[in-house]
Amino acid sequence: MDFLIYYILPFVFVLGILIFFHELGHFLVAKYFNVKVLKFSLGFGPKIFGRTFGETEYLVSAVPLGGYVKMLGESGDDEDEAPSSPEEEKRSFNNQSVMKRIAIVAAGPFFNLFLALLVFCLFFMTTGKEVMTSEIGQVTEGSPAHQAGLIKGDIIVAIDGIEVGNWPGIKRAVKKGGSEELLITVKRDKSLLSVSLEPEISVVKNIFGEQIKIPLIGVVASGKSRLINLGPIDSVKEGFIKTWEITELTLLTIVKLFQRVVPIKTLGGPILIGQLTGQIAKEGIIYLFPFMAVISINLGILNLLPVPILDGGMILFLLFELITGKPMSTRKREWAQKIGLFLLISLMVLVIYNDVTRLIK
Repeated sequence: MDFLIYYILPFVFVLGILIFFHELGHFLVAKYFNVKVLKFSLGFGPKIFGRTFGETEYLVSAVPLGGYVKMLGESGDDEDEAPSSPEEEKRSFNNQSVMKRIAIVAAGPFFNLFLALLVFCLFFMTTGKEVMTSEIGQVTEGSPAHQAGLIKGDIIVAIDGIEVGNWPGIKRAVKKGGSEELLITVKRDKSLLSVSLEPEISVVKNIFGEQIKIPLIGVVASGKSRLINLGPIDSVKEGFIKTWEITELTLLTIVKLFQRVVPIKTLGGPILIGQLTGQIAKEGIIYLFPFMAVISINLGILNLLPVPILDGGMILFLLFELITGKPMSTRKREWAQKIGLFLLISLMVLVIYNDVTRLIK
């Protein structure tokens, strides 16, 4: 029962929301351009159940790892779904301008990014923002901070006259200053004390394991944190910041994968997502939402990659048509899609292998 409550149900919930929003993007933009939508499906394969409202059939299909929106004339070779009148011909997907078709295709991934932004904004509005305080937990012996007389328990309140209220603010201020002398003001007991020191340039490893040079003063955070309640405007601001941070990190990770900086064995698939979903659900259901936002960003960016059969591959075909004035030949397109399908299946096999290997270990 615990496995069902903490693993299966949260995983289905998260995956269902992500797929729904992705397909909703395609659907709404298609409707905006008056394109006839034949089917809106959550899942692939055989239909489990469905209901027709208006001109669209809404259904749930057997394979839950995705979904699709079927538009009139989209495939171009299906006689059963070909336009039946001149009026319908105007509403077919292939009869729209290239820019409209690009907008319809790109809407899915961008709705995933929008979902992440919406979730982050609502999360910050509901729970506030937890930040690490600027209290020093440890001073490295022989470091600039040690030589300047800073000690454990000091609370850094300002650097070069600019107030810093949390540990990330301290890191930004030190990084911005480089190796230049800094004036650091700390609160010790009930008194304020100012000291001058010059950061030392040290070689450290970043999150990708690369060695980089950054300025350090030799202090470690105490680990204490405090909760800041945010109003609507600040919540939206923090939502944009967090969405951008995760998007930037995801793009950078993809680049590092191609550069072989990030090992390919670190990639995870549905099994890993299910594990993480279960672990987070046990911590508290509320924490599922920022996790869902992170996965939504990853899904959006993955779908924008220029791989045939993904949305990014379709956009690539449409850009070719926009530049040359004519669509890519059916033969070339079919070959590209076969290659894209092979790459996607290979990736799925790889990530599932990685997931199973982690489970065994």
